[in-house]
Amino acid sequence: MGKAKKKVHPKTRTAAFKASEPSEIVEAPHSFIIHRGLSCPYITDLTIDFRRIMEPFTATNLREKKMNRIKDFVSLSSFFHVSHMGIFNKASTQLSFKVVRLPRGPSLTFKVHQFTLARDVISSSKRQMFDVDHFKHAPLVIMNNFSGDGKHLKLMATTFQNMFPSINLAQVSIDTIRRCVLFSYNTETKLVDMRHYSVQVVPVGLKRAVKKIVSGTLPNLNKCNEVVDFVTRDGYASESEVEDDEQSHVVLAQTLKSKGNLEDSKSSVKLHEIGPRLTMQLIKIEEGLLTGEVLYHDHVIKTEDEKETLRKLIEKKRKLKEQRKKLQTENRAKNLKLKKEQSKSKREDGDRDSEADDDAEYYKEEVGEAPDEELFKTDNNSSRKRPNLTGGMKYKNKKPKTDVKGVKKSKK
Repeated sequence: MGKAKKKVHPKTRTAAFKASEPSEIVEAPHSFIIHRGLSCPYITDLTIDFRRIMEPFTATNLREKKMNRIKDFVSLSSFFHVSHMGIFNKASTQLSFKVVRLPRGPSLTFKVHQFTLARDVISSSKRQMFDVDHFKHAPLVIMNNFSGDGKHLKLMATTFQNMFPSINLAQVSIDTIRRCVLFSYNTETKLVDMRHYSVQVVPVGLKRAVKKIVSGTLPNLNKCNEVVDFVTRDGYASESEVEDDEQSHVVLAQTLKSKGNLEDSKSSVKLHEIGPRLTMQLIKIEEGLLTGEVLYHDHVIKTEDEKETLRKLIEKKRKLKEQRKKLQTENRAKNLKLKKEQSKSKREDGDRDSEADDDAEYYKEEVGEAPDEELFKTDNNSSRKRPNLTGGMKYKNKKPKTDVKGVKKSKK
């Protein structure tokens, strides 16, 4: 028989697994996208669509239960390298979207004005383009018009950028940029529009027939003797397709895997919207993890005195919470100590019983007869039996008979 495998302690296995992870995965920002509040199928679909945007560094198949709390996800964040958490909260009056920086904040709360699911965006487009391979790499983040006055704009833009991995322009492979996410801020309405696109690079300066051959599409050559006839035919030789704007033309610095896109050649960059769409407004910024000091509020403006009063109230609540935790820890330690003492006393009583049994067996072997019951009887409180010193007389819990004056009646 072969030797049994040596069991590895879970903590050792976890540490070894973390050490084997590549630095690119460890340093990349990861995310949890969940939904809270009232149940709604559209909010569930929106949560799944937003997870597709955050791929591949997100928990795509994360399962949620009603019994789960925010602190449950926060406790697991360090193991999975989670740096951000997005929360869709459905209330009776509105839908909010919260972005939390783990583990200590800040927390940004947005009011969702409009949203469109990915399936509706794709179905409404004329040329539908959806490739699963595009989700193997993180998207490119594009920020538009976040250069206004106010620290909240800078914090909002920084939060959106830090949710996705940074790109090193000197080392990046253009082939990995297959998607992009656009965040556009409107200074008048104070709304943030989020759009999600798939990037397609197409060679420029080719005829329609040549494009079909280069792209790998099989043309219909039924009426042609040779491929030359197909290319030079009047119906296919003319530029029937309208070329893109020249602003979308770029000179490639690298050769791409897609056909026709060679290094130092001119290509056109096309964007195909794949959804979802979000139109939201920043409402509040909190310092901590959803419970800290309010740094910015769009509807409520407070004076310095009111802010100082709130700081004192928050500090008072924090101290009370620490005192309760300390008291709970002390009570827990006392209970554990009491349980240990009780278990120790039970073990000692058990040892006495076993010693008494051993002495009785030894007496029986040496003398040849069983000892009296009172000879090796233990002194336990539960089984203590005192010897009868009344000469064999026992009372069966009956009171002696007395007359009216309290004198005992003599037996005749």
